[in-house]
Amino acid sequence: MSDNEEIIRVIESLFEAGISKDTGILREIHLNDPKFSSFSDLPPFDLKDFQTTIELEELRFVSISDYSYQIKNPKISIFDDMAIVAMELIQKGMLVDNRTYTGEHMEIHGRASFVLVKTPEWKIAHFHLSRTD
Repeated sequence: MSDNEEIIRVIESLFEAGISKDTGILREIHLNDPKFSSFSDLPPFDLKDFQTTIELEELRFVSISDYSYQIKNPKISIFDDMAIVAMELIQKGMLVDNRTYTGEHMEIHGRASFVLVKTPEWKIAHFHLSRTD
């Protein structure tokens, strides 16, 4: 598998966790290191560390039913053992409130950027999701 294919596979694994609800993969694809950071397209919008990111992603994905995503126009730039990926991203699903048994359809059009490091496999060291809608 080429580096480009492996990098896209890692990023797709992040969003596939929203479909499968198998959030265990999240700890495998993110760099568990104090240097890790993330920004999300859903509140809270502050800079997050590894543990907070994992907890919020798990909560996000288990709270969205019928989740789907589409990656558009990915650009991958590799610099030795570091890669930068920029893309457009569309996410859809139903936000479920289990307390009131209600749901709200969501569709997020956005942009995403990822920084990955090879250690020896590619891991996400930083990502930033932002809405464009």
